[in-house]
Amino acid sequence: MIKEMREPTFLVLATLAEGKKHGYAIIQGVASLSEGEVEIKAGTLYAMLDRLAFDGVIESAGEEIVDGRLRRYYELSPQGTTLLAEESKRRVRVSNIALRRLRFVGGFA
Repeated sequence: MIKEMREPTFLVLATLAEGKKHGYAIIQGVASLSEGEVEIKAGTLYAMLDRLAFDGVIESAGEEIVDGRLRRYYELSPQGTTLLAEESKRRVRVSNIALRRLRFVGGFA
């Protein structure tokens, strides 16, 4: 199970929160969510997807042949949906604390 969620994993799960996606669509979703700051290479993505599937966080959502190539789809599992929701709430809570502290010291308007 995921003990500490790193940014790329969070972005992959957040991308899958929209619904089932294939690998290239996940890569594009991560780039979009991060405004281009996080770029995941295909090899890294598929290793991550294998690990997340093994951990029960995502599930296979079918496959099809497109232009002679196999396209596999993935989606959040119920466990993955819960995990993403909890991690999202944790990140918001910590961010809010940081913003309050910055305002307190006058470093943020």
